[in-house]
Amino acid sequence: MARLIASFLLSSMLVTTAIAASIFSVKSKYAGQERSLAAFKEHDSLRQLRILAVAGVDLPLGGSGRHDAVGLYYAKVGIGTPTKNYYMQVDTGSDLMWVNCIQCKECPKRSSLGIDLTLYDINDSSTGKMVYCDEEFCQEINGGQLNGCKANMSMSCPYLEIYGDGSSTAGYFVSDDVQYNRVSGDLQTTAGNGSVIFGCGARQSGNLDSSNEEALDGILGFGKANSSVISQLAASGKMKKMFAHCLDGVSGGGIFAIGYVVQPKVNMTSLIPNQPHYNVNMTAVQVGDDFLKFTTDLSEVGERGTIIDSGTTLAYLPEMIYGPLVSKIISQQPYLKVHTLHDDYTCFQYSESLDEGFPNVTFYFENSVFLKVHPHEYLFPYEGFWCIGWQNSGMLSKDRRNITLLGDLALSNKLVLYDLENQVIGWTEYNCSSNIQVKDEQTGTVHLVGSHYISSPCNQNAPFVIVFIFLTTLLHYLFN
Repeated sequence: MARLIASFLLSSMLVTTAIAASIFSVKSKYAGQERSLAAFKEHDSLRQLRILAVAGVDLPLGGSGRHDAVGLYYAKVGIGTPTKNYYMQVDTGSDLMWVNCIQCKECPKRSSLGIDLTLYDINDSSTGKMVYCDEEFCQEINGGQLNGCKANMSMSCPYLEIYGDGSSTAGYFVSDDVQYNRVSGDLQTTAGNGSVIFGCGARQSGNLDSSNEEALDGILGFGKANSSVISQLAASGKMKKMFAHCLDGVSGGGIFAIGYVVQPKVNMTSLIPNQPHYNVNMTAVQVGDDFLKFTTDLSEVGERGTIIDSGTTLAYLPEMIYGPLVSKIISQQPYLKVHTLHDDYTCFQYSESLDEGFPNVTFYFENSVFLKVHPHEYLFPYEGFWCIGWQNSGMLSKDRRNITLLGDLALSNKLVLYDLENQVIGWTEYNCSSNIQVKDEQTGTVHLVGSHYISSPCNQNAPFVIVFIFLTTLLHYLFN
C-alpha cells in the first residue's frame, strides 16, 4: 500500500488498561460461498499491488482457508462506551486501525455479507477523544508539525492512505476504548478493554466506498510498524510483540493468538531485515522425493525473498520454480487430460485419492525450517475439475513479476508464529480446529484456547471463525 504518512508510535498511544489474555472473535468474509477462478486472481492481484507498493504495506491477514471461498477474515470488535460492534478486516500488513465515521458520505451503509454496518460517532462515546495536530504523536506520524497548526488550537490530526489498487481512505485520528474478552481460564473469558488510537474514516474511494457490496466497517491493522494494533498493545509493556494464526483448511475457522504460545512447539527462521512484510529466505524446493535443481540460488530470486501472506488465496512462484514444479506434479499421472481454465489455471479430472496420486511439495528455509504442502491443499475443486493452486508470477505485470508469495494455499492447517521480539517466524502442521496452549504472563499459568465461532445477524450457525488471544507481559518480566 502506498502510504502518504510515516508510521510511528509514541508513548501517548500506549494501551492504558491492563490487558490479560483476551480474545476477539473473527469469521471468514465469504463463509461457505463458492467463488469463481476470476475472483481468486482479482483478489490476489489487488493484494500484490498493495504488497509491492514501495512506500508502505497493505497485507490483509486472513484468507478463508478454502480455495472455493475467496475472502478475508474479519473481526467483530467492540469500540466506545457504551460499546458498539464493528466488523473489521484483519490485516497483517497495514499499520493503522480505522473505521468508517459518521461524517462520511461515501462510506457503505449496507453489506451483502449478512452483517450490520455501523458508522463511528465520537460524540456517542464517553471515552472517545480527538487527537489534535499539536500532539507529539501527530507531529511524528506526519514527519513534523502540520502547516497552520498551533498549540491549543484544537485542529484535528489527519491521515491519508492510498492503496495500490487506487482505493483510498482519509480522515482524522481519535482514541477510544476497544473491547475484548480476556482469557481467564481454560476456554473461559471475562470482559476487558484498552484505549487505542485509530483512524476515523471521513472519505473513502475505490473499493472502500459505498459501491462495494461486500463492505466492512474498517481495517484492523496487524502490520510490523509501530502504529499497528499489535505494536500499540506491545508498547504498553503488558504483552510481547508476537502472534500466531492457525487457519483451518476444511472449515475456514481457526485461531489467532497474540502473546506467548506454549504449545505446539514451532521451529523458527529469521525474517529478512528492513522489509515491511514477513519475508524469509527460501533455500530449496522438494516435490515428492526429488529436489528441484536450479541454476540460480533461490535467495537471489526476486528482491524481497519469500513473502508469507495468509491473506493471499493461492501461492505465486517465479518461473524458474513454477515450471519444473507443476511439470513434476503432472508427471505423476501421465494419462491425465490437462485443461487450462480462464487462461491461467491448470486443471484436470481425477477421481482417486489426491494424496495418494500426487506428491507433497516442500519448501525449505534457513535454520532447517520447512513448509510441507499436501496435494489436498494445493489442489482445489472447480466445476468438476481439480485445479492447481500454484501460480506463475513470471507472467504477472512488471511490478509484480517473479515474486515468491506463499498464501493461504500453503499456510492452511498450520500454526504460524510471528515473533517480532526476536525477528523470526515459523510454523508447524496442526489441527486448527483443536486447542492451543497460551501462557498468561501476569500469572504464569497456561490456558487452553480453542477455535471459537461468531455468527452474523443473518447466520447464527456460520462456522468460519477465528479467535484473537491477547496475552499480558508484566513490565518487570520485560526488564528482568
